[in-house]
Amino acid sequence: MTSYLVGLIGSGIGPSLSPALHEREADHHGLRLVYRTLDLDQLGLGAGDVGELVRTARRLGYNGLNITHPGKQTVIPHLDGLSEDARALGAVNTVVFGADGRSCGHNTDWSGFTRSFTQGLEGASTRRVVQLGAGGAGAAVAHAMLTLGADRLTLVDSDPGRASALAADLTARFGADRACAAPREELAPLLARADGLVHATPMGMAHHPGLPFSAELLHPGLWIADVVYRPLDTELLRQGRAVGCRTLDGGGMAVHQAAHAFRLFTGCEPDPDRMLAHMATLVAA
Repeated sequence: MTSYLVGLIGSGIGPSLSPALHEREADHHGLRLVYRTLDLDQLGLGAGDVGELVRTARRLGYNGLNITHPGKQTVIPHLDGLSEDARALGAVNTVVFGADGRSCGHNTDWSGFTRSFTQGLEGASTRRVVQLGAGGAGAAVAHAMLTLGADRLTLVDSDPGRASALAADLTARFGADRACAAPREELAPLLARADGLVHATPMGMAHHPGLPFSAELLHPGLWIADVVYRPLDTELLRQGRAVGCRTLDGGGMAVHQAAHAFRLFTGCEPDPDRMLAHMATLVAA
């Protein structure tokens, strides 16, 4: 039986469903796949240590790794190569070790978000979209939103410089006036005029509970797409539904990006619908 050893590097990843998702899908293909979590918090490490973890995993015979917050950008200088998408986005969430030992970074977040949005928010207006968060996940979903045809994407981040840098990169690739950055102080009037909100910060995750802003800013004309998937039903989504917003949880993005990563790790074609069913079972448990 063909076997694979893969892992996930990130902070606070104990509740991650990635190990079970990958291992269950591998079982259906007759593969032996072991998926380990390498939690920076438990190891007493930080974002700057991700590169050394990647090198160690390669020496230990790993076939590949998933990378999540806070290492999607800090890992890049430590890789031998990047896929076209990862280079354009400046963020990596999947690393594959080739037979020659070289490490190549990929980004499956943007394609995962695109598939999830198309299926879960069909027909939603994307004329004016506000995105909260411009980090590694934010770069991927911003790319996805403009690929999906958003007319105007406004980026808001706790680090204004990071939002401005991402906006400049997006306009260089997608055209002037497609993206811009705004200070957090302008979030209220921005949301009041927006068709949709993409939430791409860690707020709402199991170890970062709560809302990223006051629920008073939500209104029924706003759709909300959250990238957080653990828990699936975040406080932001609950508050949004309470005022009549259409909502999209992070489960679909998580599954579709995992399916793409599974294909990169194993060369086998995954079944996203089966993986979505696995996700539902895991969350219910």
